[in-house]
Amino acid sequence: MRDLDPAFQGAGQKAGLEIWRIENFNPVPVSKSSYGKFFTGDSYVILKTTASKSGALRHDIHYWLGKDTSQDEAGAAAIKTVELDAALGGRAVQYREVQGHETEKFLSYFKPCIIPQEGGVASGFKHPEAEKHKTRLFVCRGKHVVHVKEVPFARASLNHDDIFVLDTESKIFQFNGSNSSIQERAKALEVVQYIKDTYHEGKCEVAAVEDGKLMADPETGEFWGFFGGFAPLPRKTASDDDKPIDSRSPKLLCVEKGQAEPVEADSLKRELLDTNKCYILDCGFEVFVWMGRNTSLDERKSASGVADELVSGTEQLKPQIIRVIEGFETVMFRSKFDSWPQTTDVTVSEDGRGKVAALLKRQGVNVKGLLKADPVREEPQPHIDCTGHLQVWRVSGQEKILLQASDQSKFYSGDCYIFQYTYPGEDKEDCLIGTWIGKNSVEGEQASANSLASKMVEAMKFLASQARIYEGNEPIQFHSILQSFVVFKGGLSEGYKTYIAEKEIPEETYNENGVALFRIQGSGPDNMQAIQVEPVASSLNSSYCYILHNGPAVFTWSGNSTSAENQEIVERMLDLIKPNLQSKPQREGSESEQFWELLGGKSEYPSQKILREAESDPHLFSCHFSKGNLKVTEVYNFSQDDLMTEDIFILDCHSEIFVWVGQQVDSKSRMQALTIGEKFLEHDFLLENLTRVAPIYVVMEGSEPPFFTRFFKWDSAKSAMLGNSFQRKLTIVKSGGAPVLDKPKRRTPVSYGGRSSSVPDKSQRSSRSMSVSPDRVRVRGRSPAFNALAANFENPNARNLSTPPPVIRKLYPKSVTPDSAILAPKSAAIAALSSSFEQPPSARESLIPRSLKVSPVMPKSTVEKNEKENSVGTRVESLTIQEDMKEDEAEDEEGLVIYPYECLKITSTDPVTNIDVTKRETYLSSAEFKEKFGMSKDSFYKLPKWKQNKLKMAVQLF
Repeated sequence: MRDLDPAFQGAGQKAGLEIWRIENFNPVPVSKSSYGKFFTGDSYVILKTTASKSGALRHDIHYWLGKDTSQDEAGAAAIKTVELDAALGGRAVQYREVQGHETEKFLSYFKPCIIPQEGGVASGFKHPEAEKHKTRLFVCRGKHVVHVKEVPFARASLNHDDIFVLDTESKIFQFNGSNSSIQERAKALEVVQYIKDTYHEGKCEVAAVEDGKLMADPETGEFWGFFGGFAPLPRKTASDDDKPIDSRSPKLLCVEKGQAEPVEADSLKRELLDTNKCYILDCGFEVFVWMGRNTSLDERKSASGVADELVSGTEQLKPQIIRVIEGFETVMFRSKFDSWPQTTDVTVSEDGRGKVAALLKRQGVNVKGLLKADPVREEPQPHIDCTGHLQVWRVSGQEKILLQASDQSKFYSGDCYIFQYTYPGEDKEDCLIGTWIGKNSVEGEQASANSLASKMVEAMKFLASQARIYEGNEPIQFHSILQSFVVFKGGLSEGYKTYIAEKEIPEETYNENGVALFRIQGSGPDNMQAIQVEPVASSLNSSYCYILHNGPAVFTWSGNSTSAENQEIVERMLDLIKPNLQSKPQREGSESEQFWELLGGKSEYPSQKILREAESDPHLFSCHFSKGNLKVTEVYNFSQDDLMTEDIFILDCHSEIFVWVGQQVDSKSRMQALTIGEKFLEHDFLLENLTRVAPIYVVMEGSEPPFFTRFFKWDSAKSAMLGNSFQRKLTIVKSGGAPVLDKPKRRTPVSYGGRSSSVPDKSQRSSRSMSVSPDRVRVRGRSPAFNALAANFENPNARNLSTPPPVIRKLYPKSVTPDSAILAPKSAAIAALSSSFEQPPSARESLIPRSLKVSPVMPKSTVEKNEKENSVGTRVESLTIQEDMKEDEAEDEEGLVIYPYECLKITSTDPVTNIDVTKRETYLSSAEFKEKFGMSKDSFYKLPKWKQNKLKMAVQLF
């Protein structure tokens, strides 16, 4: 540690990237403006620091070797990497990166690609000067990150399997081999954009050329002109890059005194690794160096040198060398062993890290980033609008039974349930359909519940998200939707009753007149749960409150570690379980004899709270599912652009997973999305001990809920684009790097009971809470006092539990002027459609079957009053339309370009050319626009995009 290089002092103390270049065998910091620029004659050390949600800093160190770097520089980079790891506490994973054979993790730091430049510091090369543009040809490979390699500018370099980028002075061509995939073509376009921005200052044309396309296309002819004209391509010759990866079985070597000796063993087990030694695990393409915690810095350097010598004679491949420290092995390394314990004791490493930090501090080094920060536990947020409409069904056999409003938050552990929740989204109503599987439910009804829910999603043309939830593993979104959630013992379904009868299991379904104990939990009035547990003293816990009843006798028990908020939740849950009964409060340590008698006497019980699992850092995987086998590939440093519309991806958050399905995925794979999620949990690819009952969400492209998009920097316009991944990205590249569609604006919030429909913050959600009972009306968004008053005037059966108050609408459509009464029937229908867009349809109207609607009876006086108001509204509206017409005609007279409707519609026999075809309606005169759309242009453009498109389709202008 005394020899710590000054260039590394203070490194790795905050999240981000740090790069050093080896100059005269010493690391020299590279300026941030030059990150991503590598020279073929140099060697570099790259440190990636990541801040996890737990507060700890993770480090990955890479040393990159240019193809023309000297052996001495490469050796210096390897040694400096080991020193940097020691300075960071000996936890980092270290990667050897060879030019042209970099790991996907390394390339993900420099998206979309790296294009090394000729030259170097110690190699004697001169850095190229930017003079005349040189025509270059690149080959691009990869679906998730792009490996870019410059190849000779000649026809012989082209083939049918790869994608090539030809960079000329005035235009960039992308040549797509006929055997390349859409995803590879889309990723290569990112390279085109990079070249355009880097070498042309964003000012040059872009053209896509398809392999085998007819020469009649001018851009295709221009491309082949650079190669002397078109001629058939030669068959691709195998290169080192194309040779199959050596898949030989792993071989373990022990390194002692600079020599590697084989370790004889029947199978690879963790017990073979000695903490006082270093080992090499040779897997062919991957070579791992494992360093015990008690090894010295010199021993680690020696083991790294032996590994470098081991791969130096390998000409066929450029193996990747990955160095790991004991206790912090990568998933890939652990997966090579036949057995590996789930947890490893790393307390010694924690102590060692503290000692390293203390030593560095004495040497004057700032060690702020070297010590693990205390994890910050924040109250999880639902990231979903909680003012929507909820329906719940209980599954019985192959059928589903709709629950009444007062029962839809009361579940039984022996049953399965389906819920449908519709809520305001950005530009439309969003929907979540899910299943809740009770712990004691039968397999037949579990399968039936999932099948029925899938059919509901299919009936909605896959516009809804789907969830599969098991009892005891409910996500925060589920609790926020139900708000007050009770789980009773036993079941009411036919399947459960048949099962316990056949197995002769004692009936224990909840009986409101018997003895029952409920544990009360939750974070607030909008997230409350009551879980029925065994009515014995050992079920108590000092960190919770409980409700105990024996028929009319009701007790509430508060542990010594509970707060006033916990006790307030108990009072609210009493309204659901035992309304209108006076309870007897019991404080821990001063309970009555009657209380203990109901629990069968005193006994020991725990005091530690059951903590919800902290949210882990998410990982994204690309999935391929075929014949029951699931193959996944991790996508590092992911973004929204990595979600390809032809593929299925899994976002693994440990406590829950999301299966994202692209619009271009075939229907068979789409139907298997839930199965893919279950297979992912079963395989546990990250070896993180995933539970098989973790919540699974199936999310369709274009209908992503906010609790999914929060993991990305999300632009909803990208999902709204038409075409496959390549076509979408080509449109963006040609338009200058932005989606051609305007990002949909969040619609005007709809007021439900006086509250905004936007996602509420904590204070808003708290204000929505209320006490309820089956005899009282419960409406989201109203205070308990208001509900008590409203109960005297409203019929409790008139509205579903989660239905917002009725939105007041006009009883009659817009009145029309005498002139507009002569419109064609089709125009009249479009006008009626337009008027229906004045207010966004509620979830209840758009998604709930008509047979389930409940129309409140409107008093006669109200109808008469509205008729009078409409009479006045007719005159005002007529006047307004005439004024609008005058304004519109004046605008037309100002010289705006207009065309007749017959020349603008998509079925026109004489279409207008040289117009923006995506906005045909703008070329209509204001009067004709009013006639066709039933509204002014100004009113039309205030509508959300999806409503505009619906109207344009109706008049054949889409």
